[in-house]
Amino acid sequence: MTANIRAAVVQLTSRQNVEENLEACVAAAAEAAGRGAQLCAFPENFAYMGPERGKLALAETVDVDHPGPILGRMMAIARQHGMHVLCGGFPERSTTAGKCLNASVLLGPDGRILGHYRKMHLFDVSIPGRAEYRESEVFEGGPGPVVARTDLGAIGLSVCYDLRFPELYRAEAAAGARILAVPSAFTAHTGAAHWHVLVRARAVENECFVLAPNQVGTHTDKVVTYGHSLIVDPWGTILAEVGDGPGVAVADLDLA
Repeated sequence: MTANIRAAVVQLTSRQNVEENLEACVAAAAEAAGRGAQLCAFPENFAYMGPERGKLALAETVDVDHPGPILGRMMAIARQHGMHVLCGGFPERSTTAGKCLNASVLLGPDGRILGHYRKMHLFDVSIPGRAEYRESEVFEGGPGPVVARTDLGAIGLSVCYDLRFPELYRAEAAAGARILAVPSAFTAHTGAAHWHVLVRARAVENECFVLAPNQVGTHTDKVVTYGHSLIVDPWGTILAEVGDGPGVAVADLDLA
């Protein structure tokens, strides 16, 4: 395990054009690598942010030997920069008809898969006159916690709405996680109220670093996300924060 890690969180405004979104990932990864990051974390829906049915159509197999276009591009990014890359959340094919999984995949510097988590808690909510989210329309929940064993230490994986369920992170911390990853597309409404306090709470209660890359801005006429991607230490101190627009934040994690 490395005692000191330089980590980056990427904040995006992904929309429905997959190629444009992936090009934004390429540029952000280059910036993170240029700033010395060994681990670069991307938010949920980094490749596509739009209607749930659109995600179902994009679902691909998570297979390092036969990757789909989304995973394949992220593997190339990891290899190009010799950097660990967290693919924060993208649609994975399911054996259940009409459903897919929300996969968060951690890649090593050689592009191989070190951790593969499927989002457990699905975000179904309707805010009258504002927004409606119905993840269960096309997604099914994943099987359980995942802790990736890496040269940088043990990293607990999760996705967005999971942040509201502390028992997941307790299980990952008990399994040895030193870093918790929470790639998200947290809404502007709930983010303003709860994002900072929940991310910091998960850090404090588990004595872990937390990497929380988030989407930001307007994605569709009804979907707006909060931004403020964070890197937080085990004391709950915010080490780095992106703010209100796309960008990259970098911080050093002292695991000692």
